[in-house]
Amino acid sequence: NPGFEDTSHTAFNVKETRFNTKYTHGDVTAFIEMDFYGGDGNQVATNSTNPRLRHAFIKYKGWMAGQYWSTFTPMAAWMDALDFGGPIVGEVFVRQPQIRYSVGGFQFAVENPETWGNGTIGSGGNGGGTVPSDADPDETNPDLVATYGLSGDWGAVQVGVLYRWLDQGVVDETAVAGNIGGKINIGKDDIRFQVNVGESGRYVGAGMTNDIVVDPGTGKYEVEETTAFTIAYRHLWSEKWRSTLYYGEAETDVLDFERSHWGVNLIRQLTPALSVGAEIGNFDVSADETTGGQEGDSNYFQLSFKFGI
Repeated sequence: NPGFEDTSHTAFNVKETRFNTKYTHGDVTAFIEMDFYGGDGNQVATNSTNPRLRHAFIKYKGWMAGQYWSTFTPMAAWMDALDFGGPIVGEVFVRQPQIRYSVGGFQFAVENPETWGNGTIGSGGNGGGTVPSDADPDETNPDLVATYGLSGDWGAVQVGVLYRWLDQGVVDETAVAGNIGGKINIGKDDIRFQVNVGESGRYVGAGMTNDIVVDPGTGKYEVEETTAFTIAYRHLWSEKWRSTLYYGEAETDVLDFERSHWGVNLIRQLTPALSVGAEIGNFDVSADETTGGQEGDSNYFQLSFKFGI
């Protein structure tokens, strides 16, 4: 496909390996978790990689303070995928410091603000024009999140709203986004889904697009809008064999930038704690020609061994 060089690559890594520690004392719980995605590592000789902080928080009754998945994330929608997270292109994928309060099915949070896309083209996601390098974001106000979730024998669903201030110098506007996601049980099988709409920016697709972009038609700075979704069906062939078929897609409004990802896997549960699986899939990316964006796709085959307790 135009824009990308045809290449192939084989890699082995253990960077998804993680370890955590949980402390409980009465009504207080403390949790910290690390993995090894802190650096690319040295593949020449030792394959060393640096540990990286994933989660670190304290919970007391209805309160939680620290770093964890954003409250905007519908956790029940996570898929049983070998490629971690499955189709991240269509998912909320943000871990960050926050203060959260939960009561009943409601959750309210103030979270770390970050305006994604300060500098030159390509400074974040798919670029989309130059934002002046001296336009350092003030980021005075925290991001606000409110969600409501309900669950039962049928599964679980969460509805969420995100409200942000994007004060990047050239743009001083608010951004609003909403989502719904969850898991619906069908006997032993289940369907997992997530739909995101609005000015979600960095919250969807792991920074797929900048929060602020330059409209190629008008030359004006705009807050980008994203529509994204994921859908997955998990089937249990037996007590030891299972498969998930999934698809995710995201498209932006101003730059007409699109990404999609599908995958299908087969997983064998060797012991209650140990599983091995294989997955095939495809990533696809395209952008409107007026943005100078590239387009291409990539096929992959993945084998994974997982031990968890």
